[in-house]
Amino acid sequence: MADGSNLLNIDSIQMRLLEEVADLHEVPSGAYNIRANGQMAARGASANIEIVSKDDGTGIDIHIRPGTKNESVHIPVVLSQSGLAEMVYNDFYIGEDSDVVIVAGCGIHNGGDKDSKHDGLHRFFVGKNARVRYVEKHYGSGDGKGKRIMNPQTEVVMEEGSSMEMEMVQIKGVDSTRRTTRADLAAGAKLTIRERLLTHGTQLAESGFIVNLNGDDSSANVISRSVAKEDSAQIFNAEINGNARCAGHSECDAIIMGNAKISAVPKITANNTDAALIHEAAIGKIAGEQIIKLMTLGLTEEEAEAQIVNGFLK
Repeated sequence: MADGSNLLNIDSIQMRLLEEVADLHEVPSGAYNIRANGQMAARGASANIEIVSKDDGTGIDIHIRPGTKNESVHIPVVLSQSGLAEMVYNDFYIGEDSDVVIVAGCGIHNGGDKDSKHDGLHRFFVGKNARVRYVEKHYGSGDGKGKRIMNPQTEVVMEEGSSMEMEMVQIKGVDSTRRTTRADLAAGAKLTIRERLLTHGTQLAESGFIVNLNGDDSSANVISRSVAKEDSAQIFNAEINGNARCAGHSECDAIIMGNAKISAVPKITANNTDAALIHEAAIGKIAGEQIIKLMTLGLTEEEAEAQIVNGFLK
């Protein structure tokens, strides 16, 4: 870790948001760009990773040199100003044969009466034989009447032999989110997407995934695990198009509680006789015997439910 002096402009609320969405307690090693209340708060590059602001001020370009290994990029966004709304565009150019970790995420603290909103578009251009692990966490806090709204969009273009693992997590405090993800895979490219989602109150969460398997021996695995509590609602759409000799799998596994509503719409389309595609979807409540078993160990019913939910979402 580098010296934390570059975070002097980050207040205590924003620092707590950074800890939640990016596990940051100080300036990270490697390259980073931290955005707070619509402005750049801190930035650092490495010998192999360059971060450049777009000319129109709408976002950043991240350039990762070919052959870069075992390096990381942190690009979290935090909002603590009620009523702030922004749209950010970030492009990632990942050189061939590289192996990197990219940590994003957005945290909103809203203690006021106006809605706070962050929309973002992340585009990834993954070079041949490159490997990427991408982590994106969403978190909301604050007891104001204003909503915390996040609408992330992700576009991925994967060249031959590349691989990408995406972890998308939303566990607390986001009133409304609409996530869209689209990926196009060339020959031999491999994509894994894991979504973990918890909604409560009257929160709404929509997730839409479109994966086009365009090259021979490309593969994709889209997995969603979610829990909907109280009066919240969730919509999950997963579309996989097999346009070559390929393998695709989508899976939605959800727990429903209280008066919540969950809709899962998996779709697979084979446009090639050698496309092997599978989809699975399951929605149900927590089994009574699971709760009873934990209660015999001394837990209350509420504690037993929480234990089951936490284990399910790990």
